[in-house]
Amino acid sequence: MTHTPHIPILRMGEAYQSLDVRDVVALGSGETVATLSIANAGLIHRDARHLDRARAALAGFSCEQLIARCAKAGESFMNDRLPLGDDTQTPDDYIQQLSQTSGLPHTLVRKNMGKLHDALTHMADILRGLTRGLPTSVIDERVGQVNGIDVSFYPTTSALGCVLPSNSPGVNALWLPSLVLKTPIVIRPGSEEPWTPWRLIQAMIAVGIPAEALGFYPSDHEGASAVMDKCGRSIIFGGADTVRRYAGDPRIEIHGPGWSKVVLGEDAADDWPKYVDVIVDSIAANSGRSCINASTIITPRHGKALAQAIADRLTAITPLPSDHVDAQLSAIANPKIAQWADAQITEGLKTPGATDLTAASRGNEARLIQSDGMTYLLPTLIYCETPEHPLAMKEFMFPYAAVVEVDQADLLDTIGPSLVVTAITKDDALINAMLTSPDIQRLNLGAMPTSVARWDQPHEGNLFEFLYQRRAIQRAEPVEVGA
Repeated sequence: MTHTPHIPILRMGEAYQSLDVRDVVALGSGETVATLSIANAGLIHRDARHLDRARAALAGFSCEQLIARCAKAGESFMNDRLPLGDDTQTPDDYIQQLSQTSGLPHTLVRKNMGKLHDALTHMADILRGLTRGLPTSVIDERVGQVNGIDVSFYPTTSALGCVLPSNSPGVNALWLPSLVLKTPIVIRPGSEEPWTPWRLIQAMIAVGIPAEALGFYPSDHEGASAVMDKCGRSIIFGGADTVRRYAGDPRIEIHGPGWSKVVLGEDAADDWPKYVDVIVDSIAANSGRSCINASTIITPRHGKALAQAIADRLTAITPLPSDHVDAQLSAIANPKIAQWADAQITEGLKTPGATDLTAASRGNEARLIQSDGMTYLLPTLIYCETPEHPLAMKEFMFPYAAVVEVDQADLLDTIGPSLVVTAITKDDALINAMLTSPDIQRLNLGAMPTSVARWDQPHEGNLFEFLYQRRAIQRAEPVEVGA
């Protein structure tokens, strides 16, 4: 990079430099990596008046044409030098810049790039999963036939608002199908992570997806509220407070804590050493930053031995330079969040019945540390004697989990809301009970990490059903004339 780039607002494809500019800085050094134009709520409200034009721009393409362009955009995102405001950005620049400001090591940035590339190049599979095999012609023409029955769908919104976090680039995969579903996007990026949505948008523009269907509005909380207010449908990411605030609002799809879990059935518990790798991957993949990372491990017995084996593995994950080929642990961009999480765990350990086994393995080294000027939370594994312990069902944005013993007969009463459950069992009765449970959103049957996803299985919620509503449609029988 020859100078510090400036990233503008994209007012539905039109670049705009605001008078309100914020620095995007590197963790540790405080170096300015880029400057970012900030959109105020009034500007977002004004631009929302033209969202129908944005939808009309996508309406000129068939779903199949948009699927093909998404595949090309995936290649461009991975490989091309793309515009970055008043500069350009290579893939290596992107990796370096995102790592500097988010704390993710290069290895994890590359893995997330691969996930986004795969999402764009597997868009036909994703759409098939979201629509349950609906012919794309039904979306194009709003009406069609499935198994001889007339079906019709209409859009619920003129655009999809996306209030994105900074914790992981992979979350951007959730909004990508919106464009194939001919719904413009209005993105409010995370404060430390404007890089990924910007680069995805530039890749899409480069392959001919209409720029006027792509909005990029860095903003404060007031701007985020404006995005959700003016878009008829929005997705938002946040913690339990965010979930409570928007619960029950049909216009908002909330991506909050996952409380994902690995469960060992009675028939698998005695073979627990076979599953330590799967459990560690479930906890530590992507540095524990995703809602699909496991935060609770449930087994009917051998809990203490299983917990110790997991703790020994997690203890080996330590901070390394961001460009190290073995780096697995991310720095925490906001030290206050790290301090809060550390304090929550420390306070929870004061309640009898919980042991931090990773602390013991590290010789009681502090969980919250500084390395190269950056803040880290070291992986933490807690053994809880009961599922009622305050640390048994907690979730944090770093590799954290609790192991707890629960009788299989009590499992479904204990498990609670769970985005993903990996159930390691062949017990038909247990599997059937889980299949009927309303608490489990995605069920992995067998020794599969919670972080594994298939493209034809919606990750969380269903974007097609969020953006389209089915209508009843009937056709009159033809009337013979002159008979």
